[in-house]
Amino acid sequence: MSLWTGAEAAAATGGELRGDWAVNGVSIDTRTIEQGDLFVALKDVRDGHEFVAAALEKGAGAALVSRVPEGVAEDAPLLIVDDVLSGLEALGAAARARTQAKVIGITGSVGKTSTKEMLLAMLSAQGRTHASVASYNNHWGVPLTLARMPADSEYAIIEMGMNHPGEILPLTMLAKPDAAMITTVAAAHLEAFDDITGIALEKASIFDSLPIGAPAVYNADVETSAILASKTHDRRLHGIAFGENGFDWKLKELTIQGDTTIVQAEFDDKPLLFKLATPGRHFAMNGLGALAIVQAIGADLAQAIAVLGRWTPYKGRGLREVIQLDPTESRERLSLIDDSYNANPTSMAASLEVLAGAETTDGVGRIGKGRRIAFLGDMKELGADDVALHAGIAHLEATKALDVVHCVGPLMRALYDLLPEHQRGDWFETSEEMCQGLRHRIDAGDVVLAKGSLSMKLGLVVDAIRKMGHPITDV
Repeated sequence: MSLWTGAEAAAATGGELRGDWAVNGVSIDTRTIEQGDLFVALKDVRDGHEFVAAALEKGAGAALVSRVPEGVAEDAPLLIVDDVLSGLEALGAAARARTQAKVIGITGSVGKTSTKEMLLAMLSAQGRTHASVASYNNHWGVPLTLARMPADSEYAIIEMGMNHPGEILPLTMLAKPDAAMITTVAAAHLEAFDDITGIALEKASIFDSLPIGAPAVYNADVETSAILASKTHDRRLHGIAFGENGFDWKLKELTIQGDTTIVQAEFDDKPLLFKLATPGRHFAMNGLGALAIVQAIGADLAQAIAVLGRWTPYKGRGLREVIQLDPTESRERLSLIDDSYNANPTSMAASLEVLAGAETTDGVGRIGKGRRIAFLGDMKELGADDVALHAGIAHLEATKALDVVHCVGPLMRALYDLLPEHQRGDWFETSEEMCQGLRHRIDAGDVVLAKGSLSMKLGLVVDAIRKMGHPITDV
């Protein structure tokens, strides 16, 4: 069964159909396009129409365009619309309208991708589940995710992000979730908002398209929780608060044992115990909220808890792995925490807390004493207080517990200059510079964290560390 026939896509978009075709997927990137995909010629840095011919040559079943591109035959399988993005949105709306899936919307300043991945794992064990790929959560990512949704999906998880006011509402109106969750509200994208209240109001707009009585899950521990609660009341929703201050799902106690997080919580005044196969209070909080969603939509809670116990974050989102530095010496290894995809003050504090609590190994390597080492890059889009927010990292208890802190970027210079001499590592303008001589900054027995905003390219540091040995996946 195809995902879209040409006739169905034409009816959804009102476009002009060229040829009789059917497609099994939807793609916006010729580098990852698969046989039988519909190629969507979006305009971004470059005009997607420039790549239509290449997409068809690679096996695309058809292309969604606003004109017949150069080098493409007049009888090529096309769907011609007035505007490609609007066409994609129409396709996404039609996909949403034809499915009986329970659709979950996820947003938050931190943790939305990890929470989406938790829900994907838990619900996939209970039915056909569709979800956003990577962090496809913006004005094209949400309609693309919807357009890719098979009609027979039973669950769908749609991640929604924002950089500026007014971006969440059109996304949630398109996705029309049956339930929604706000992971947290924190100082992120402050350049575009007057204060954190504005961010809370923007995040709360994900609840605006929910039907009356629908589950609206939110973090009760944030300073703006009253704004989130007020929105659930105003919209006559089933507000569900989670966290240490949660009225419904209450975090009681958290214990980290090695790479395992053990959480004791309460739901409906009854004890609830669950585990995660990764360390971190922030992951525990996301897991608690995700379980609240699972229960609220009627899925099996016990089965979800069992699956959650095996979940681990993926590359760039807190993935933890062991790097074997010497193939002949099994103890010559270090632990690497890859959190290089994004950063803001809240997520930075959470990651540093994980590093501060990590177990090192003594008696190995050239130094003989395991260290907790951080490679930290600039946190972007923090507005006028960006320098102060970077400097503030120096005063965190977790930071004080570290052995060495290396800094990347002009904003991180504010932190670097405040570090005491015994903690101060190296500072460089770029990650490329930090990668030079990297082997001398780390050693066997260390636990190493890399974190910064994506544009700082801390992933280069992560990849360089991986190339010093080989990852061990069975630990």
